[in-house]
Amino acid sequence: MEFSIQVPQGAERVTMLGLGDRNLKMLREALGVRVSAREGRVSVEGEREAVAAARSVLERMAAAAGRHEHLSRQQVMDLLTRAMSGTLEDRRARRDNDETDLLSGPAWGDHLDVYVDGRQVRAKTPNQQVYLDTVRDHDLTFGIGPAGTGKTYLAVAAAVHLLRAERVRKVILCRPAVEAGERLGFLPGDLQAKVNPYLRPLLDALHDMMDFATIKRFMFNDVVEVIPLAYMRGRTLNNAAIILDEAQNTTRGQMQMFLTRMGHRSKMIVTGDVTQIDLPEPTESGLIDAARRLRRVRGIGMVQLGQEDIVRHSLVQRIVEAYGGTGGVAGRVAESAESGPSPEQGPITGGGD
Repeated sequence: MEFSIQVPQGAERVTMLGLGDRNLKMLREALGVRVSAREGRVSVEGEREAVAAARSVLERMAAAAGRHEHLSRQQVMDLLTRAMSGTLEDRRARRDNDETDLLSGPAWGDHLDVYVDGRQVRAKTPNQQVYLDTVRDHDLTFGIGPAGTGKTYLAVAAAVHLLRAERVRKVILCRPAVEAGERLGFLPGDLQAKVNPYLRPLLDALHDMMDFATIKRFMFNDVVEVIPLAYMRGRTLNNAAIILDEAQNTTRGQMQMFLTRMGHRSKMIVTGDVTQIDLPEPTESGLIDAARRLRRVRGIGMVQLGQEDIVRHSLVQRIVEAYGGTGGVAGRVAESAESGPSPEQGPITGGGD
């Protein structure tokens, strides 16, 4: 959303915007909007609620400048606080008056809208489109496939799209903190610094969907969480899009714990590659166990992505093929897919590598 307002010239401009455009900097930092002042106008771009709050503050500052009234820094902060509170109250009132679920109605068409201006995320293969359609139509979706099939990237894009469309109120991204065949030993830093290497792939995908300032603001305000799986125990997650990545490295108990965190009006997406299990005993993978137990449960969608869905470098597809595709433990999931889904189950497609 965008808004612009006329700015007076000379002394009145300083009265309205402050010395060195101080008041505009406060707007930018407090609301996370993009602000520019040129040719006698101030333009504001950003999310609808943030722009509405900025507009309210700018109009009040313009009125004060018209009265030759200088606003102190504290007075501007008070205006910002009241505007932000009013926006939140209006938003809550709209939600309280809406009897329908946040997830009712069509969630998206042929593309996903993210926070990066002008960027749209689309499926690149028919099977990826089936994956997105399954996420849209089911509260719990399993996306299983080899590296490079876009299962994590599309899941994060779907979650961000739902957040931007106000279908959910927060996004939670988590992974099990399991080392890939190496013992890293002691890692320096606080707890966040220690777990950050395990969560880096989710953050990389998130940075493709949002600019750094938006991510920082959302994480500070608890709208976006990127956390280890262990932090999920004991929580009930309502009105949220929740992604479990690298699910092949969960134990059966961890998978059950995660799946039972789902609250009202939430979507869960579980992604994993059963050819890359880093557990001491691969057959104990919670993902394989869940795929077997839940494949006939009503309301759960399962999509098997294959080599034909790999959209990374062309060599990745050949590497996956050279390593045997769905051989070994992956065959357990492929076997489940071949036995055919029940009518109540979401589609299982692309079931061969």
